[in-house]
Amino acid sequence: MKSIYSFSLALVLLSCAAPSAEPAQKQSPAADHLGLTCAQILQMSSTDWIKKFTVAKEATDPSTIQAISTYGKCYDARTNRLAASLGKSGKGPLMGARGNFGDFEHALNDFTAKALAATDPPADAQKKAYAALYEKQFRYDFYREYEQKNFNPPPLTPEESDAFTKAKNHFGELLGLLPEDKMHDLHRSFGEIFAAGGVPDATKLAVYRYSIFLLESPAETPYSPPPF
Repeated sequence: MKSIYSFSLALVLLSCAAPSAEPAQKQSPAADHLGLTCAQILQMSSTDWIKKFTVAKEATDPSTIQAISTYGKCYDARTNRLAASLGKSGKGPLMGARGNFGDFEHALNDFTAKALAATDPPADAQKKAYAALYEKQFRYDFYREYEQKNFNPPPLTPEESDAFTKAKNHFGELLGLLPEDKMHDLHRSFGEIFAAGGVPDATKLAVYRYSIFLLESPAETPYSPPPF
């Protein structure tokens, strides 16, 4: 009886002790979130969040990259929830639309990798982290179209059309600064992004701005502000 009682007591003590490890696991992401939820983080612009994070930690490249990664994970989580919700309700994109977006995304990823490697000097770790973050806008916007049932977006306003033309021209100027072999390779790769067709003009403008960001020198004033 004594051994059974001792064994039972040990089990009780273990069960009481086990929950104490649980809060430590739940608190571990808070170090990256500064005690905020993803919803609170995404209420800030990426720029404001990165400033807040690096002030709280330290203004170093690793801290900046960590802040970018945290924002990106929250951004992805929101997109994944939206995609799952639309799929569950039957209001999400059909297989064909998902396939077309997959082709668009694959071509964009290919162009991104080539553009980041084509600059002189090639993009550093921080620039690559920003590129990975800003690219997330396109998947979120794709699902937002279905959430808002915005399948026939209006044409660009005169101001947007002017911005589109200027972005196209500036992108061409940046391509022209590259060695000829890289310029032709990137031009071909960029064309693949729109090859499937059906890309809204607003998305095309966002792609041009994103592509300019990839090619512009960090020493220059950014052509346009971050997308979010």
